[in-house]
Amino acid sequence: MRNCVCLIVFILVLMFITTADGFRGLGSIPGEKSAAAAEAGLAVHFIDVGQGDSTLIVYNGKTMLIDGGPRDAGNKVVSYLKAVGVDHLDMLVATHSDADHVGGLVEVVDQIPVNHVLDSGKEHITETYADYLRMIDEKDICFEIVNRGHDIDFATDVDIQVRNGLSSSMERNDSSLVLKLSYGETDFMLMGDATKMNEVRIMDEGNVEAEIIKVGHHGSNTSSGRSFLDKVQPETAILSYGENDFGHPDARVVRRLRQAGAELYSTYQSGDIVVSVFQNGYTINAEPWEGEGVRHDEQNQAPGMLFRGA
Repeated sequence: MRNCVCLIVFILVLMFITTADGFRGLGSIPGEKSAAAAEAGLAVHFIDVGQGDSTLIVYNGKTMLIDGGPRDAGNKVVSYLKAVGVDHLDMLVATHSDADHVGGLVEVVDQIPVNHVLDSGKEHITETYADYLRMIDEKDICFEIVNRGHDIDFATDVDIQVRNGLSSSMERNDSSLVLKLSYGETDFMLMGDATKMNEVRIMDEGNVEAEIIKVGHHGSNTSSGRSFLDKVQPETAILSYGENDFGHPDARVVRRLRQAGAELYSTYQSGDIVVSVFQNGYTINAEPWEGEGVRHDEQNQAPGMLFRGA
């Protein structure tokens, strides 16, 4: 296992703060675990954090949280963890430094014991990211930067590979961690905010076939290229988003996902979504989403020309 690294250098880089973060509406908190999740070997929870991402993985007493949504989602995520019986996190993963992924982690690290933090290492000079790093440092939590090719030692029978990580690109999403999770006969591609450029290299470097995909960048057209989806061949696609002015999910992405054979699920429609995985299959505690996504005026690409689909 790689050595943990000190956070002092990262915190010094972020001494000068430049931005504040917006707020989004959140979904409800579960009263208890579903029966299917309790009986499954592996449970993957896509937590409704509004316009952001947060995914909880639970297996045989082992726990991993991937991202925590925006800053105002922190209390929701903490309450969700407690409601489903999670009193500690073996691993916490920050896919990248954007506030809609790491914002809620400040509250999580403050209130939930965490053993190990995995990060892409892509700094971002914001108050939210600085607070996230400071909290990890104050709690003296092991902090590790991982990159593509890294196998995460999470639990026996659960394979987690890092398929994308730190990039020299100025675009932060190009440095988003992408994880491929495998248990029994079911594979997940957890795409973070990875871009189409990342997708090309990811599929060139190894098998990306997966039954379930957590759709990249909340369904933005910057992700989920047709050739990539053809390689993944997803049966199920999870869209994590809330009310937003970014045009998520993009209708073109929605069409590509359905053309690739995926049934779509939306945290905006269903709230928290739990995938209960068994050795030979999986169940989902939600109804499929039949929406069309946000339609862009393809003849006039001026900013703001957005049309809501049904």
